Amino acid sequence: MHMLPFLRSIWIWTSSATLVVLWVPLLGAIWAFDREPNRLRTGRWFRLLGRLLGKLNPWRIHISGLDHIGRDQVYVIVSNHQSLADIPLIAHLEVDAKWLAKAELFRLPLVGWMLRMAGDIPVERSIPRQSARAMLRCAKCLRQRCSVVFFPEGSRSLDGEVQQFNQGAFQLAIRERVPILPLVVHGTANALPRKTWLFGADQDIWLRVLAPIPVQGWDIQHSADLRDTVRQTIMDELYRLRDLARSLPNR
Repeated sequence: MHMLPFLRSIWIWTSSATLVVLWVPLLGAIWAFDREPNRLRTGRWFRLLGRLLGKLNPWRIHISGLDHIGRDQVYVIVSNHQSLADIPLIAHLEVDAKWLAKAELFRLPLVGWMLRMAGDIPVERSIPRQSARAMLRCAKCLRQRCSVVFFPEGSRSLDGEVQQFNQGAFQLAIRERVPILPLVVHGTANALPRKTWLFGADQDIWLRVLAPIPVQGWDIQHSADLRDTVRQTIMDELYRLRDLARSLPNR
């Protein structure tokens, strides 16, 4: 094991854990005085933690397409999923949103507490009744003018390719008549690889916001077609980002 990646990873994990420990009481105090139904202020401060965690890492973050986000528009936000590093990367978007996340994350100490305070939504995909209940909560958020974030692949990609998408987010968008906002992340798989606690070397990572996709004209019977259209749009942009990454000089 090379000593530099080892020591750097120790520093990042220690610094990140310290920041999380300090953030819990801060977020708790904000939550206690946040009377808005969707706890928007609490959510904003929780996403700020994600941005700060991003700064602790040796990442060169490139974000583009922010002009596609309407200031007063609500979205069903969908993104490909490469690693845990996607989360602090997407947290850079200053959009009021609740995240649909695996229920086991909500059972973790500290992080799970903050997820609950921020009003994010747990889902047990293996239990249909609980999945349906989570989707009802997502619909309620949209009606209350708060966007919802999905990773429609359901889990992180093993090879960096975009896996098949679940239909839930697209059925929700059609039912609630809310546009879909596609996101593309690239480079995060190497920034925080699976099955190791060691962080990657200095990385360029990208978050690209694509043009919203309206759902007018789509009906629930064709949600699979909408799903496949959005997936292909994300895949096409991912290939373009890969070409861009290869064109960059080695740093």
